[in-house]
Amino acid sequence: MSDVYDFHAGESPLLISVPHDGRQLPPGIAAQMTETALSLPDTDWHVARLYDFARDLGASLLVARYSRYVVDLNRPADDAALYPGQLATGLCPRQTFDGRDLYDGEVTIDSAARVERFWRPYHARLRDSLEELRQAHGRALLWDAHSIASHVPALFDGELPVLNIGTFGGRSCDERIAAAVLRAAEASPYDVVRDARFKGGYITRHYGNPAGQVHAVQLELAQRAYMNEQTREYDPTKASQLADTLRALLAGFTMPA
Repeated sequence: MSDVYDFHAGESPLLISVPHDGRQLPPGIAAQMTETALSLPDTDWHVARLYDFARDLGASLLVARYSRYVVDLNRPADDAALYPGQLATGLCPRQTFDGRDLYDGEVTIDSAARVERFWRPYHARLRDSLEELRQAHGRALLWDAHSIASHVPALFDGELPVLNIGTFGGRSCDERIAAAVLRAAEASPYDVVRDARFKGGYITRHYGNPAGQVHAVQLELAQRAYMNEQTREYDPTKASQLADTLRALLAGFTMPA
């Protein structure tokens, strides 16, 4: 057991990773943070709750407990750029997406210590789970589940489509699987793009290995589809409707390649 994540072992080849819904802050870090930071504005709100239905599909779920403000689990441990030339919040962020400071005054961040304490345990569980699934089923299917506010001017222009599918330009999963996911998305009532602003972060890029029978897709959801973005409250009616689409996407993802 680990205090860094919650893990549910399923019976199918599917593993759903939820790296950014964590809300915990270590006391020593929280004590240095601004009121804005303590409200955790860039959290992938309620994503773990949204995907809870996947347990009934036999999926495994790996859900981070700590905030992305502690360490971003979807960035490489060396903080190498994922989107060269575009704004990046960093492995251990100092600002929110909209440029507000996370810390009061000058603060020294021990990135190496945070990586060791929070990043490595999550990725060890992720790596080991994928290998266990591949050994048991002949393949492993990694669905990296995210959400973001519909409007983040620093990251993208205008309103984000609801369904943002990332396959690292087709490199993180078999193209037949990616096409099946896209067909299901295009048949939904939501707007959809593939490999646009969100092509997949470190998790999708690092673990996706179609030749090795590990297929990875990232889905970035616009939060208006399942919650009230002003109050951050979960909307059960919207969420239920979206879950129907997520089931269809996962059905496409888990089809034999």
